[in-house]
Amino acid sequence: MQKIISWIRKNKLTTFLILLVLILLFKNFYPPVYRLSTFKQGMEFSQNTLPATKFGASFLPTQPEYAPAPEVKDRLVVKESTLSLLVKKVSETQKAISQKAQQFGGYMVQSNVSHPEQTEAASGWITVRVPQEKLEEALDYFRSLAVRVVSENLSGKDVTDEYVDVEARLTTLLKTKAKFEEILNKAQKVQEILEVQRELVNLQEQIDSLKGRQNYLEKSAQMSKITVYLATDELVLPYAPAQPWRPEVIFKQAVRSLITTLRKVGTVIIWLGVYSVIWLPVLGVYWGISRWRKKKTS
Repeated sequence: MQKIISWIRKNKLTTFLILLVLILLFKNFYPPVYRLSTFKQGMEFSQNTLPATKFGASFLPTQPEYAPAPEVKDRLVVKESTLSLLVKKVSETQKAISQKAQQFGGYMVQSNVSHPEQTEAASGWITVRVPQEKLEEALDYFRSLAVRVVSENLSGKDVTDEYVDVEARLTTLLKTKAKFEEILNKAQKVQEILEVQRELVNLQEQIDSLKGRQNYLEKSAQMSKITVYLATDELVLPYAPAQPWRPEVIFKQAVRSLITTLRKVGTVIIWLGVYSVIWLPVLGVYWGISRWRKKKTS
């Protein structure tokens, strides 16, 4: 033990480099854990369209309940679908999905690709909107692009009650606005005019907000949203595999981890080489002082 401590004291720089390499090795020993959050979802977030978590409801505040409208025959239903696809090439599949969505009369909302240059580790996602009547046709085409469909989810939300409630509130506000406009036409004092105008501005803001919400509900019901997760490795996709322990997958992860570690070690060596103009002279001075002290004591 004393010999080891003595060697460390004499070779501090070497010990530091060894510790640095060991830290890098242990840091990359365990394979990464892939979660849904690794896919940067730049989706059209709306407090009425956010999905529930797998543990229950969303953590956002619950939405108010709207009075049912059974008399309405043409219901407004917002449909959303999520696919997890194992594919050969992520970038090409993304491009094909976007082009097909445009052919159906839809559009691409947003997309993302990670490590497109590394075929074995490439992953990404794309969100598109297509007309609701083309939803099933679009899903069939997207499935055909996959080597295997890993998971699929289709959900629908009836927003008719909310739409009717918004429409009723909008009607009330428009009537109130009309009354204030009549008052404004009859007002003669400056103070009365200013107060009525202030109320009209406030009413107009509420009307614009409700019209925007109404328009959003209409468009969301007309254009279904599809989010497709893509990867060349099944474990990268946001789902829980039926057999989580698979030797071939573990071997693949170990190889990737080894390559990453070798790259980091190489990076450290390059940095040490560049900074040798600093640490080599310092090391030389330290070595010279150590020899001078030994000669002096002897």
